[in-house]
Amino acid sequence: MTTDSVTMKMKENNPETPFLLRVIWFFVFGWELTGIWILVAWALNASIIGLPLGLWMIDRVPQVLTLKARPGVMVTDMKDGRSQFLPATNAPFLIRAVYFVLFGWWFSLLWAFLAYLLCATIIGLPLGVMMLNGLPAVTTLANS
Repeated sequence: MTTDSVTMKMKENNPETPFLLRVIWFFVFGWELTGIWILVAWALNASIIGLPLGLWMIDRVPQVLTLKARPGVMVTDMKDGRSQFLPATNAPFLIRAVYFVLFGWWFSLLWAFLAYLLCATIIGLPLGVMMLNGLPAVTTLANS
């Protein structure tokens, strides 16, 4: 594929982490670390200065919880070998920003708290993991 006389190679961002390793990670580190990760991210979101880092952390909650790969595409320039990750997003930035200011900042905390509590039970575990995987979408309408 060529664009503007520069050869690019696109690759889906889908590194395969073995399922057993993801399960062990979740039970040994993921569940506890995710709770701390969310609290730190939310504390950063409460300040204007820490907001970018807090949103970056919320976007990576699924990775911290279960080592899930982020959706998107890795684009590599074949001439100089530089790679760039392009996340999969659908909503324009302005809509995402307005949503975050009106709803995302407070609703994401409630969502994360409920999901975290569901993860503490065997019956609620699948729903809690799905909810935490969707936390970036609840916070800023980002694809998760």
